[in-house]
Amino acid sequence: MQNKPLIFLLSIQTLAVLVYTFVAVSNEGIDLLSYFLGNVKALGWSGQFNLDFGCYLLLSGLWVLWRHQFSAIGWLLAPVVAVLGIVAFAPYLIYLLWQCRGDLPKVLLGERG
Repeated sequence: MQNKPLIFLLSIQTLAVLVYTFVAVSNEGIDLLSYFLGNVKALGWSGQFNLDFGCYLLLSGLWVLWRHQFSAIGWLLAPVVAVLGIVAFAPYLIYLLWQCRGDLPKVLLGERG
């Protein structure tokens, strides 16, 4: 498969965010939402980043839902990807790359391709 660099990148991103998340939860607890929304309400750069990132998460969830043609599996996967971010999205893309044998248009478009 010619997508080995992409799979490597997705794997490193997943691992890095998992490790970082473990450290953050150990240091600050599991209450991400109050930090996230608190930064957004403060109208500073951290909040701007969080709002922008939240938009990307929502868009990734909507893409998963669209890719699965709004089927039951799409409705199950979309919120997982939108909430867990790259920790769920990267393994999902690795799975799609494997399933589609590296055919990126098919990965991106699903049955529409």
